[in-house]
Amino acid sequence: MDRTNIKRGPMTTAIHAGEVPDPSTGASSPAIHMSSTFVGEDVSGFSAYDLTEDSPYAYARWSNPTTQMLETKIAALQGSEACVCTASGMAAASAIFLTFLSAGDHAVVSDVSYAGVAELARDTLPRLGIEVTTVNMSDLAAVADAIRPNTKLIHTESPVNPIIRLTDLAAISALARQAGALHSSDATFASPMGMDTAALGVDLTMHSITKYIGGHGDAVGGAITGSAELIRRMKIEASIHHGGILSPFNAWLIARGAATLPLRMKAHRAGAQAVAEWLETHPAVTRVIYPGLPSHPQYELAQRQMSNTSGMLSFQVGDAATGQRIAQQMIDGFQVIHYAVSLGHHRSLMFWMETAGLMDTSFRLKGAQADDYRTYAGDGIFRLSVGLEEPEDLIADLDAVL
Repeated sequence: MDRTNIKRGPMTTAIHAGEVPDPSTGASSPAIHMSSTFVGEDVSGFSAYDLTEDSPYAYARWSNPTTQMLETKIAALQGSEACVCTASGMAAASAIFLTFLSAGDHAVVSDVSYAGVAELARDTLPRLGIEVTTVNMSDLAAVADAIRPNTKLIHTESPVNPIIRLTDLAAISALARQAGALHSSDATFASPMGMDTAALGVDLTMHSITKYIGGHGDAVGGAITGSAELIRRMKIEASIHHGGILSPFNAWLIARGAATLPLRMKAHRAGAQAVAEWLETHPAVTRVIYPGLPSHPQYELAQRQMSNTSGMLSFQVGDAATGQRIAQQMIDGFQVIHYAVSLGHHRSLMFWMETAGLMDTSFRLKGAQADDYRTYAGDGIFRLSVGLEEPEDLIADLDAVL
């Protein structure tokens, strides 16, 4: 009986996908293959275009055993055919845009997204002759109106960074199919445990694997999952031609973290739920945004689309001056939470994000788009990545500074 294609549970998949005992040593844990080149046994071509799925390892920019192990694991976790890993989450986003868009093409991009992606879409892509329309992806009519005959890509994010607004991914996928465009989505905040993006029709799902998949804040990387054909194109374009590959050592660290992803995401969600519910009762907090709260404006969508509402939440405390004052109190007074950027780590991380500054730099929203952002963020929000500490300890830390 062939048992190689049996579908296994998420914990088993996280631990075993991509890994086998080392055939030469019997080592149970995967090795780190740091070599930049590999000895050939047959005459072969010197171009990446000669590569096939069965090609032996030749040069680390083309493929590497440790990185390939992680790619197999992430593809299995996300329920996709294939995966390509990159040097960072931003390298993953750039790989999508620069593989599937050319001068004269048009992309529809979420008007709120990770700051680096927002700036890439608004500044770099137009400089390369690629037209970009930024749209509130929760407004399906606006997305439909933004699509043009030359639209080749719709790029979403759910939940969006930093305001935790959701996108109906199945509905956007349907619009993309009607337009003959690809739908790519950044699911970093949700992790592979949070959404079945393939079932929702997403063609390419990207993650900053620096965050939840790695989970320990000690390695930077990115990943994109999708069909074998789309990922093959990205490996040639992004890995071999752009060169933004993931180092084998970081791949090994991230794979070690990924082995506990399903277990960690349960704890992240439980901790975030407890902290969010407490924050809603605090007199200094004027609003909490978390997909697991009935007060979230898209709670019904969260219940339908997300199997895990993750550990990311945001909250308001009033005007910008109040936010800045409390941010300094956090810097001076936190004993458990770290006042730091990034997210998805085992330790909790908090950061103040003032609306005016983001409007001037990354997002540059006006009119209805700016108004919608402010309905979530007001004059500014605290973005909290709830880690794996005891919720009671996080609540005590927050209570001391609010």
